[in-house]
Amino acid sequence: MSIKIITVSRQFGSGGRSIAKQLADKLGFDYYDKEIIENVALETGFSKEYIERKGEEAPGKTVFSYGFESQTIPGIMNGMTTHDYLWTAQRKIICNIADSGNPCVIVGRSSDYILRDRDDVLNVFIHADMPFRTDRIVRLYGESEKKPEKRLMDKDKKRAANHKHFTDLQWGYAPNYDMSLNSGRIGIDKCVEILYEVVKNS
Repeated sequence: MSIKIITVSRQFGSGGRSIAKQLADKLGFDYYDKEIIENVALETGFSKEYIERKGEEAPGKTVFSYGFESQTIPGIMNGMTTHDYLWTAQRKIICNIADSGNPCVIVGRSSDYILRDRDDVLNVFIHADMPFRTDRIVRLYGESEKKPEKRLMDKDKKRAANHKHFTDLQWGYAPNYDMSLNSGRIGIDKCVEILYEVVKNS
């Protein structure tokens, strides 16, 4: 079956979001990133800013951080913690996007795992070395009190812990994806070209 959905997981600062957007534009596919956040906000009542911070990241840097998360009051959010409630809402929205039948590119949010039973999905992981990523986040987001290397490591550890908690899979482990591309070595534009050719020839 031809590829109709591309999921793009990415290390912070690797350019995965830019690759996903350029690929969607080049293919003429729908693109879902902030759009998922907006839909989750409508579904849950949480602010978009809160969902953007919490929707892909664990409370701390390890899966054990979930054990310290406050439990909700029975009857509120079906008794689920905030992270469980967000995961459930995101999963529902991602499944609805996939079931719509419209070709699309979806960024992050463990969409590769959520859509694992479909045979029309290409799961991609974008990574890069530390110098490439530190340079990129400083150019895009500016300096902060934290060193860029620390910002990168903290964010990636929280993404990895979140993915492990909900999927029991290792985030970024190449065999868990169909393709793993080093944007620092290959270049962002070349990554787009490679993925475009794979999809068009599927």
